[in-house]
Amino acid sequence: MVMKGRIVLVTGASRGIGAATAGLLARNGAAVAVNYFRSEGPAAAVVDGIRKNGGTAAAFRADVRDAAQVEAMARDVSQALGPVDTLVLNASIGFPVVPFLEYRWEDFEAKLTGEMKAAFFCCKAFVPAMVKAGKGCIVGISSGLSRHPGHGFCAHSAAKSALDAFMKSLALELGPKGIRVNVVAPGLTVTDATAFQSQKEKDAVAGMTPMKRIALPDDVAGAVLCVASEAARFVSGAYLPVSGGIQMP
Repeated sequence: MVMKGRIVLVTGASRGIGAATAGLLARNGAAVAVNYFRSEGPAAAVVDGIRKNGGTAAAFRADVRDAAQVEAMARDVSQALGPVDTLVLNASIGFPVVPFLEYRWEDFEAKLTGEMKAAFFCCKAFVPAMVKAGKGCIVGISSGLSRHPGHGFCAHSAAKSALDAFMKSLALELGPKGIRVNVVAPGLTVTDATAFQSQKEKDAVAGMTPMKRIALPDDVAGAVLCVASEAARFVSGAYLPVSGGIQMP
């Protein structure tokens, strides 16, 4: 129960990596706020699963690209569960997978600014309570593509690179206030977001991976638990790949 007494918000937690992270942190004692935007049913299922296992959780709707909605969510979470001390920035902004020469600026801009709004607004809303408490933890869910780009992923790579830099800046500025900030960077992971990729493509990546498979959501959740727990109390500013060894920083 390494997260006992902790209050966590996981953005984009209705499915995939977010749902797995919410469940694992709850099983380790945290009270978890499950953020969702459109997927009310799946978010409710995540909360029900946590409660059936004896955990504490509640779902909160907000488009994390909207400052007013995030601020309202922060108030609601604080009233329902208490002040958040651990923030997991997992919400992902959709994007087309096309070569750069076919990319429209509007699509590129939506991905880049959406990703940064989601991180910026959440930190603005939840970090002040951490500063007041003199402790806190932020985990940004990035991607191996932020350092190892792939064809068709220019917008995603750029957006996640921006997230990486933002997290490093916060690690520098918030460290003196007792707040740790780290990045977890999954490689190819089995989620709804990668369902468009063929099994042949996934097998090819698995074949190049030292551990001979691609990641599962629980693998990424485990890394989040590691950096969020007090066992990592002196780890800040880190970039942790979760790729089975295919990406080594």
